[in-house]
Amino acid sequence: MPAVRLSNAGLSFGDRTLWRGLDLEVAPGEFIAVLGPNGSGKTSLMRMLLGQLGLTEGIAEVAGSPVRVGNPDIGYVPQQKTIEGGSALRGVDLVGLGVDGHRWGLGLRGRRERKRKVAAAISAVGAEKFAYAPLDALSGGEQQRLRVAQALAGDPRVLLCDEPLLSLDLANQWLVSELIDRRRRTHDTAVLFVTHEINPILPLVDRVLYLVDGHFRIGAPDEVMTSETLSELYGTEVDVLRVRGRLVVVGTGDAMDALGESGAAHCHGGERHGHSENRRGGQAQEARA
Repeated sequence: MPAVRLSNAGLSFGDRTLWRGLDLEVAPGEFIAVLGPNGSGKTSLMRMLLGQLGLTEGIAEVAGSPVRVGNPDIGYVPQQKTIEGGSALRGVDLVGLGVDGHRWGLGLRGRRERKRKVAAAISAVGAEKFAYAPLDALSGGEQQRLRVAQALAGDPRVLLCDEPLLSLDLANQWLVSELIDRRRRTHDTAVLFVTHEINPILPLVDRVLYLVDGHFRIGAPDEVMTSETLSELYGTEVDVLRVRGRLVVVGTGDAMDALGESGAAHCHGGERHGHSENRRGGQAQEARA
């Protein structure tokens, strides 16, 4: 049974179609990167699978059942967000919400099982040393590790990750990516991973779903992340280069505007660099889809 199945799925808002005719089956343990420019429907895809948005057309299932709010088969990892000072919430409290949400009063046996699940999730991400510290005292990377633990605490069959690397430095991008990859390999958990930073997860990805202006392509990274495919999707000339194990996208001004931010970007396996290249009047950026 597919962990996620979309059949002829479409999502529109008024006259604007984000995507339609989308057929996708995600196998247990498969790692799918969801890429595309801002506004292409990546986060809307996550919200639809979480049951927060209804499809305009087609079918969507998670673990063989129609999508719905509060599906225990789904774990959700959001982007890293700043925790305001003065928060009384500790890391262990955040992870606990992944077990029981806002439900309390579970009884003695229930509390013991809850404690066991929380401890196991914290151990899975190596966060024992700071799990009892206030969230606002932790670094962005530590907070994000705890968000991954929260998503794992319910033992999900599917992990939906919506820009989980945003605002993290390269070391923590690698750490969070590897934590998620380890989970899918040890538990056959399917992963849909929305990101603008393809390079940190490039060695981990099985397939890419690339969304652009109502169109999409699905396939292995070497099939989708090519000059020909991206040029067709964007409707303008785009070059995809491989430089020391990372992807660099080069295009005309219109293409780069569609792709999103250009300039400084984290390098896969290297230091932070800025890319600026004059080529047919265009710019270059590391693959921030």
